[in-house]
Amino acid sequence: MSTETLAALVDGPVLTPGDAGYEEETATWNLAMIGRPVAAVGATSTEDVRAAIRYAAERDLPIAVTATGHGQARPADGALLINLRRLNGISIDAQARTATVGAAVEVQDLVDEAAKHGLAPLAGSSPNVGVVGYTLGGGLSSTLGRTYGWAADHVRAAEIVTADGVLRRIDAETEPDLFWAIRGGKGNFGVVTSLTVGLVPVTRMYAGGIFFDGADARPVFDAFRRLVADAPDALTASVALFRFPPLPFVPEPLRGRLTVHLRYTYLGSAEDGAALVKDARAAGTPIIDAVGEMPYTGFAAIHADPVDPIPAYEQGALLHDFPAEAVDALFDAAGPGVDTPVLAFEIRQLGGALSREPEVPNAVGHRGARFSIFAGTAGEPGMEELFREPLFGPVRALAPWATGGRQINFLSGYETEAADVATAYEPVTWERLRRIKSVYDPRNLFRVNYNIPPQA
Repeated sequence: MSTETLAALVDGPVLTPGDAGYEEETATWNLAMIGRPVAAVGATSTEDVRAAIRYAAERDLPIAVTATGHGQARPADGALLINLRRLNGISIDAQARTATVGAAVEVQDLVDEAAKHGLAPLAGSSPNVGVVGYTLGGGLSSTLGRTYGWAADHVRAAEIVTADGVLRRIDAETEPDLFWAIRGGKGNFGVVTSLTVGLVPVTRMYAGGIFFDGADARPVFDAFRRLVADAPDALTASVALFRFPPLPFVPEPLRGRLTVHLRYTYLGSAEDGAALVKDARAAGTPIIDAVGEMPYTGFAAIHADPVDPIPAYEQGALLHDFPAEAVDALFDAAGPGVDTPVLAFEIRQLGGALSREPEVPNAVGHRGARFSIFAGTAGEPGMEELFREPLFGPVRALAPWATGGRQINFLSGYETEAADVATAYEPVTWERLRRIKSVYDPRNLFRVNYNIPPQA
């Protein structure tokens, strides 16, 4: 493909297969999603983004977008890829308690910058996902969500380049339909080059994780259920079964064994936090107990999510309840004594402010779910069929307690069809998203994603 015309229109690099730097420019975090776009544009400005979109639109090329490499729904084969990783500026307005971030700012960088002003964004569990992609997909904060809601609820304004190449500065008053749609609709409506988000006055927490041996799995899961049964909004917990491989990067006490990881965050005093987690702490003999007073900047240590690129395979669901019978079903499918290649099964507490509607409504759905389940593993590219049943089986075992819904940020490479994506929304929300899509991207150029198709 000749890209001389495009190269003349942008300041950033324009690379095609075989060019030096092409592999780096097109790399994704999930190495199971390796694609071959016809060309990659390394955007250095909003004007580069506008030029690339106009170029693709004139040639009816699908447009793929990446920033930090996370959140890839499908390979970008045959598409024009716009890489936003150079748009990484951060501006804090401490008086307004807001941050304006470029498209590729990573969560940890924003957390660190906001902390200088005694403030915090609603971070998830991973430090190196992009703020923009995470937030536009809802943004489930494993530390602040039950107290403050979804990250998408705190978006104040955005700059977005739509499929016609027009830069739009939108908020609740300016193009409110589009503003509603992007907050929960992810990257279906254009390329968000800048986002302004609200910050909250949080600097510390009583938090961390406790690893127990797999033999303690049932009492720890039972203690987790007691912990979350009547929890205040300031408390958030999750629990996971881990089958760590016997590899050097795994801490020696956890290497090659089944463990249970209780994750805990409390925004009140350390004394109250210790009292609330006391019962769960005593549910088994801890291998590692890292729960204590900590700065909010250390949030990533709670879940200790992997940060290096891997070929990842995942599956998940939302639950309306997690009773003792659900624990039985999960353990029968993936508990101690079950031979499975899946590395992690997590149950995460929802509810609290996550269940409440924001002051400025958005497209984030299924707020009534009380828990989420996540199953994940790693292997080599092309192993999706090998892992399908081990991932789907435990999730299917929890079907009696499932809501039938998903969160778009937690969809996987197994769920890329429109019917799959529709499960991330209530039907009325899905139809409104499709109507708005037909206005701003009627040809569905932005379809290399968890796609919301325009109405016919």
